[in-house]
Amino acid sequence: MKLGVFLSRDSGVRVAQEAERLGYSVALVPEGFKQDAASLLGAVAARTSRIGLASGVMQIPARTPVLTALTAATVDGLSGGRFALGLGVSNPDVSLGWYGVPYDRPLTRTREYLEIVRLALSGKPVRFAGRYHRLPPDGVEEVAHLRAAAGRADLPIYLAAVGPANLELAGELADGWIGVFTSPERLAESLRHVAKGRARMGRDLAGFEVLPSVPISVGPDPHAAAADVRSYFANFIGLGRRDRSIYHGLVTELGYGPAADEIRARHRAGDRAGAARAVPFELMDATSLLGSAERIAPRMAEYAHAGVTTLGLTPLASTEAEQIEALRVAATALTLVEG
Repeated sequence: MKLGVFLSRDSGVRVAQEAERLGYSVALVPEGFKQDAASLLGAVAARTSRIGLASGVMQIPARTPVLTALTAATVDGLSGGRFALGLGVSNPDVSLGWYGVPYDRPLTRTREYLEIVRLALSGKPVRFAGRYHRLPPDGVEEVAHLRAAAGRADLPIYLAAVGPANLELAGELADGWIGVFTSPERLAESLRHVAKGRARMGRDLAGFEVLPSVPISVGPDPHAAAADVRSYFANFIGLGRRDRSIYHGLVTELGYGPAADEIRARHRAGDRAGAARAVPFELMDATSLLGSAERIAPRMAEYAHAGVTTLGLTPLASTEAEQIEALRVAATALTLVEG
């Protein structure tokens, strides 16, 4: 099992450089609350030379598929072929509220989107007639064609997914899966759905990237370490309407429905501190790495045994120095796992 790191805007370049020095496999950039992915990826590409780069994830509703392909090809070229494109449909209310894009039939929309991205990356003219995308529209002669910026036709694409049907789609169409709020115990169930999608294409899980996003906060006391993780969970669980929220639904499935309701209610009322306090330690501990290297190592081993190929760490300490320390502790923990 390899290690990856999810970056934030203020510390991303330095954290990526330290991750590269420590031998991490990939640096990923999420987007949403604080940053877009492409800008920070460009900065990191310019200041590193070996570590892989990925979007973790670019939000599908935010960009047309041709622009996503153009962005991916550009970042890949600037980084010397180190880029993998991570994509996700986001939460329904984010799709509608942030970007004005409907969320109906997300599987069909995602399937069409990925097909267009791959077509554009191949360097061929983009002609596509689908339910939600028709390029070019009738009566329009101009055809998208990434002649100068065409990237690798086989540029890896990872799909963020939670539900069974989306997990199957990731297995069918993508080269990897990015998970969220993922415990080792839940991974086996998720990968069964991924494997079902792979089987449709006559493939197994060999070569498929399994990359969960796992918050990490280090220190001698895991309960104290969890303080840096609380707001992260509360922000996601508090997003959108209760009946449409992917994250609220996931946490409820994990057995924390009443807590999810309280977190969401406090978050929507503007009580962000109260929402963070309402996140159960047990939920964070099940889906994060908290504490010392010695405490983290057995949990890492469980992730590896469950089928993770790259453990994507999200360091949530408030300072750059503390985030880098978390990377070092995780690297030490992995050496303990490997013996």
